[in-house]
Amino acid sequence: MVRAELLDGALRAIADASRDVSILIVPGGGPFADAVREADQYVCLTDDAAHWMAVLAMDQYAHLVASRLPNSVLVSSPGDIQSAFVQQQLPVLAPYQWLRDADPLPHSWDVTSDSIAAWIAGQLGASRLVLVKPPGASGPDIVDPYFSDVLPTHISASIITADRIADLGKAIAAPVI
Repeated sequence: MVRAELLDGALRAIADASRDVSILIVPGGGPFADAVREADQYVCLTDDAAHWMAVLAMDQYAHLVASRLPNSVLVSSPGDIQSAFVQQQLPVLAPYQWLRDADPLPHSWDVTSDSIAAWIAGQLGASRLVLVKPPGASGPDIVDPYFSDVLPTHISASIITADRIADLGKAIAAPVI
């Protein structure tokens, strides 16, 4: 199966799940963040430059997701997110401006979209965070090293892979611990 099919399948599952519960999509950086990592290897970016470029990669992926997902809307702030929920739209977060204004996280490769999603979930008072990872992802390094430091204790976190997206409903419906 090609990546576009996996992405579209994951987005369909998220859209279906959003009929029953409010969902905010916080995309990773995907291939856009990979390009930043590659640039870092060639030109030795500063930690600040790499951090903000990777966050901008999340914005790029947000544009991609919003363009492929019916009834979604690109958002960049808590107010935008709330407005999307009121209008029964599926918000897709482009986090750069929010993060730039708050600057809450360390600037290093130890902080990825995993930690950013955990921080955002905490800021929004969420009770659950579900990370959707690439097919086959597993092991102790499935989340970044800073994730457990930033994830609030009241948030139940689970991880599923895009090739097991059928498990999304179970992850969302699982009791909050």
